[in-house]
Amino acid sequence: MARRFKHVAFVASPAQEAQAALRSLEALYPNVPPDDADVVVALGGDGLMLRTLHRFMGSGTPIYGMNKGTVGFLMNEFREDALFERLEASLRSIVHPLLMVAQDVAGQSHTARAINEVSMLRQTYQAAKLRISVDSQVRLTELSADGILVATPAGSTAYNLSVNGPILPLNAPLLALTPISAFRPRHWRGALLPDYARIQIDVLEPEERPVSAVADHTEFRDVASVHVSMDRSIDLVLLHDPGHGLDERILREQFGH
Repeated sequence: MARRFKHVAFVASPAQEAQAALRSLEALYPNVPPDDADVVVALGGDGLMLRTLHRFMGSGTPIYGMNKGTVGFLMNEFREDALFERLEASLRSIVHPLLMVAQDVAGQSHTARAINEVSMLRQTYQAAKLRISVDSQVRLTELSADGILVATPAGSTAYNLSVNGPILPLNAPLLALTPISAFRPRHWRGALLPDYARIQIDVLEPEERPVSAVADHTEFRDVASVHVSMDRSIDLVLLHDPGHGLDERILREQFGH
């Protein structure tokens, strides 16, 4: 049977442990340039995995992560042996990024994509005041909070979970809309939206109460409005060892494991 993967490119975080792992693997396996690879092996933590997914977004190249970071939720266990056998046995998870289009107070438009979440955050000591629309219909006329985020199922266990948002199964056709330290309405805990929803968040009093918009690690400051939707034109392919796929990890997370 023909192998799925023949040419591997290694990438690693700057961390000492990840760089040591990179040297070990390069001594055992050929390391080709990323443009010539049919799979990328990422060595580090979840931050490195997100950066790698962004780097190869649109290429269709699958990413297989091995944990040399801290949490490593998106990563597989690090082992030096039987790399090609593990790659051949791996299972695919396909996720789509969020497309964020932000308009700033000067009228400039900014575009970025997010794999985990799009968040809007207050820039000063004053709470942000936000108006939320879904599919062109206003659903919340004013939210007073530290901010709000829109999370994908893949990102629901990241920032979204830390602000008490719901964990979403990977294959759930949903987005989590989660407030960050909501002041008014005090008991509003957010909403679950279909993943085809088009979300518009307008900043009320944007000059007096400035707000930034962040798509994963790309930030734009002093925004007046943000539009968020899922970009189905892009498939991001993650590879996981059998029994350790994202769907299984998210399920375990719901039971506290």
